[in-house]
Amino acid sequence: MLHMPEALRVITAPNPSPLTGPGTNSFLLGRDGIAVIDPGPDLPEHRAALVAAAGSGRITHIFVTHAHLDHSGGARALAQETGAPVYGFGPATAGRSDLMQRLSREGDLSGGEGLDRDFVPDHALRDGELVETDEWSLRAIHTPGHFAGHLSFQSGEQIFCGDVVMGWSSTLISPPDGDLADYFRTLARLGALAPRRLLPAHGEAIEDPAARIADLATHRRSRTAQILAALRAEPGSAAEIAARIYDVPAHLLPAATRNVLAHLIALAEIGAVSTGEPLESRAKFRLA
Repeated sequence: MLHMPEALRVITAPNPSPLTGPGTNSFLLGRDGIAVIDPGPDLPEHRAALVAAAGSGRITHIFVTHAHLDHSGGARALAQETGAPVYGFGPATAGRSDLMQRLSREGDLSGGEGLDRDFVPDHALRDGELVETDEWSLRAIHTPGHFAGHLSFQSGEQIFCGDVVMGWSSTLISPPDGDLADYFRTLARLGALAPRRLLPAHGEAIEDPAARIADLATHRRSRTAQILAALRAEPGSAAEIAARIYDVPAHLLPAATRNVLAHLIALAEIGAVSTGEPLESRAKFRLA
């Protein structure tokens, strides 16, 4: 159970899974004019819980960290019920790098696991843009890596960080929606902001952000080292390498494969690995 200050409440959606943990955290900030951060999946019972949690207050703003269905799916229905506008980075595929756009066009890296393809915010937020009322203020921070158009929202000394940093798991990085190079930059940026607390969209609050951010960066570098070691032994595809280096149940291997692919694409970009085939999910990689 997350413990929140009086003006901040959390309602966890009933969508637990291996990738969402106990479910999606929807945060309500304010008492009279309330901001909802990540309205969660399109579940009538969750929407009813959010409206009930507002009590005598009114939901006036809806903020979406990114356009995955477990975060944004319920945004439009909640907006229609409350009249509150939706704020986000942009349409579902906004923010993809030139490389990820090219890979999506030319190969089989269509991505889209859980992508809310219909998502379009009423207000597109720029990096650093401030939205504030008499009760609260939220500053948008562009934090790509897990998702190209991922936003975090800073409120005083705490940051609502969506899926970028979680305490119970590392985040999925699945190209072309996810980008490992962007993820490292995002970790560095969050670390430099030195928040006192991180509030992720899945799982408990993170009370020692600096340590958790450092752990996640170390984990990714260790995974890169594992992949390079596997390629020194023999070339392989992302799926083959994932099967060799991950010790996870079979139903989690597809997600592991996407993470490995993100590492391989980043390594290919700096010339550390190569493939004689088009850069696709099934391509075999070798050390350059």
